[in-house]
Amino acid sequence: MGEMNIHTQAEETQLVVFKIGNEEFGVKIHQVREIVRMVPITPIPRSPDFIEGVVNLRGQILAVIDLAKRLNLPPRARDEKTRIIVVEFEEKTVGMVVDEVTEVLRISNTQIDHTPDIIESEIQRKYITGVGKLEEKLLILIDLRSVLSTEDMEHLDKIEETGKSMSAGKSSGADSSAAKSDL
Repeated sequence: MGEMNIHTQAEETQLVVFKIGNEEFGVKIHQVREIVRMVPITPIPRSPDFIEGVVNLRGQILAVIDLAKRLNLPPRARDEKTRIIVVEFEEKTVGMVVDEVTEVLRISNTQIDHTPDIIESEIQRKYITGVGKLEEKLLILIDLRSVLSTEDMEHLDKIEETGKSMSAGKSSGADSSAAKSDL
């Protein structure tokens, strides 16, 4: 019976599903460290448009990007459903603001198609990994690690350093330690 479970899991992909505007996206769960409620973001002057700033997440200064802006999608007003998806990659932790995290689900790998040929931009082909076919909808599957270029990562490094300097100058009384992982 244990062998059957291992075999079944290898044929499925577990996804965190989130919304940006009216579009639904899926990302493999292993890319997500945690999901936190929206917290105040300290803006960093002269940073690229899609970089919102930094937050203090339980003592860790974390750069935060607006995923809608990064993907060139129209932003939605932030509300109680807005979340920050915390992603770890290349020894870096980054927060990505999304409009809503809707669910965690498993889909069969047979329900995932390759990236459509109609995707014209090489950049889009880099981070769109496929399309998940569910009964009632399609999910655009993305690789959050590929959303940021090497140049973007360098900007984030500088922003985090600036955030750490700003944080060191303030008292440590107001951090976001109350943020919880939740949908």
